[in-house]
Amino acid sequence: MSYALLIIEDPAQRSERSRAEGEALYAQMAAFGAALHDKRQLKAAESLGSHQGAQRVRSGPQGRMQITDGPFAEAKEMIGGFFLLQNVSHAEALEIAQRCPAAQWATVELRRLAPCFDGSEGQA
Repeated sequence: MSYALLIIEDPAQRSERSRAEGEALYAQMAAFGAALHDKRQLKAAESLGSHQGAQRVRSGPQGRMQITDGPFAEAKEMIGGFFLLQNVSHAEALEIAQRCPAAQWATVELRRLAPCFDGSEGQA
């Protein structure tokens, strides 16, 4: 099966780190991803930029598109990156999530990849 590990972090913490601290954490995450890749368990991984320049697009009244520029005042957390796992069981994916270095400073959310209509809500 395939799973996503979503790295959910406090938006303020990036600005609280020094550049050296940020680079060291990024290197840990890159090494973690490389190890998963070597085991053929990683489909893709990316770090996402800050929500500072992000934009949200949604349908508004009368179907008119609304664009909201970030940062978003209501945002208490942001998705800072992700790992897409492949060829792993739920138990393996959960174990990988627990080993993810980001679990030391952020929340690592484990989500099974599935179509939105498959009726698997609440299933592992």
